Amino acid sequence: MLEVDIQLQRGGFQRQVRIASDARVLALTGPSGAGKTSVLNAIAGLLRPTSGRIAVEDRVLFDSTGRINTSVHQRRIGYVFQEARLFPHLDINANLRYGRHAPARATQFGFDAVVELLGISPLLQRRPRNLSGGEAQRVAIGRALLSQPALLLLDEPLSALDAQRRGELIPYLRRVCTETGLPMVYVSHQPDEVQQLADAVHVLD
Repeated sequence: MLEVDIQLQRGGFQRQVRIASDARVLALTGPSGAGKTSVLNAIAGLLRPTSGRIAVEDRVLFDSTGRINTSVHQRRIGYVFQEARLFPHLDINANLRYGRHAPARATQFGFDAVVELLGISPLLQRRPRNLSGGEAQRVAIGRALLSQPALLLLDEPLSALDAQRRGELIPYLRRVCTETGLPMVYVSHQPDEVQQLADAVHVLD
């Protein structure tokens, strides 16, 4: 269950957001400037709401009344941005292994299983500059999964890709949705993506 009831403010922009959903994949849609990315950033701890509450399952991540504001690295949130944001000086194997990993006893997503799920075994020795946009995004998704998240946030991960690359990546996203059981919040402007991936939709007007 994802519970978000927050007031957001950035400069002159303000909005109240209320979400209560137990959908495995929740799509967050709406026009540009509606605050979709701000909501993701608030869930991840990158943006502090002016007031309200955020909880994932039974874990309260933010509560202004209770003065709770869990640090980013303790929230167990995986985040996939519009751009892959891979480290250019590291090969794909090192990019995947970079970041926060849980102790072995708490590992939900193993390295080999994630590589197989996303079909990136042939890419492990390559550098990011030698990847297509779709391949780079598959690596970014793999890196997010290997951080052992309790929730995965995806901010328009296909928006920078052309139609062919988008078509190539959607089946991998469907596999992540169906095979991991990981709850996700998926931001998109594309109705076809939402239709193929989401179990529920929340619209920001």
